[in-house]
Amino acid sequence: MPRIVIFAEARDWHGRRLARALRDCGATVATQSLSGCGFALGGSGPGIVIPGETGLPDAVVVKTVASGSFEQVTLRLGLLHALDRLGGVLIIDAHAIERCVDKAMTSFLLHRAGIPIPPTLATEDGEWAMQAIAASKTDLVQKPLFGSQGRDLARLAPGGAPPAAEPYAGVHYLQQFVGRDSGWQDYRVMVVGGAPVAAMRRRGTSWITNVHRGARCEAVEISRDLSELSVGAVEAVGADYAGVDLIEDPDGRLRVLEVNSMPAWRGLQSVAPCNIAELL
Repeated sequence: MPRIVIFAEARDWHGRRLARALRDCGATVATQSLSGCGFALGGSGPGIVIPGETGLPDAVVVKTVASGSFEQVTLRLGLLHALDRLGGVLIIDAHAIERCVDKAMTSFLLHRAGIPIPPTLATEDGEWAMQAIAASKTDLVQKPLFGSQGRDLARLAPGGAPPAAEPYAGVHYLQQFVGRDSGWQDYRVMVVGGAPVAAMRRRGTSWITNVHRGARCEAVEISRDLSELSVGAVEAVGADYAGVDLIEDPDGRLRVLEVNSMPAWRGLQSVAPCNIAELL
């Protein structure tokens, strides 16, 4: 009977759903916080301690990596990289998780792979950011480099001032706004094992179209463009599964906004024709 550990900070809907699917496959499942794990070196064990485990589990699924100080996050990512080196028990590659946590690196990898994205600038230089805002012909969107669920997004008019720096930890991550002024919508596609398994259109109550911000979910057919771009985006970051966010620009062409290697899928599951947890 395989032993599976889910790294999560809480036993939320996603964790319970995933644990149930794993148990249905014959596994025993434990949920642990990555912040409770650590290195224990000098003895005969594997060098990594996971609470409740006498050795390494057969597999580890990473649902969340909690925020924290630079040192805390570094240690947590180091533990994931170490698990990768100890025989591949980590279901999704630690490098892929690290790349997707960092929106700037995600954008760089998508750009290098020829995946269309909104024009993007990432810098610590406030003067450079101000110059970009002043020179822009369209609105820009400032996002936290590490962030999710639409938190702390700010839409900046050309020539305007950037928002307060505190939510962004001294980093200006700016993308050209390519959405609409009404009828706000974008797409989420779940890719598992190199194939798109479910897709939805999110119709927002504002230009921020996250489900947690009140967006309505609608099932959509996975078109050739949605399939090729979402699969290509996941390949570009080296993930085995991910949620991909896409949006149509004013000319109707799809652009990839984000790739999430630790995706939420509750909204998508509400309109999906498959059981996403079972596929994962």
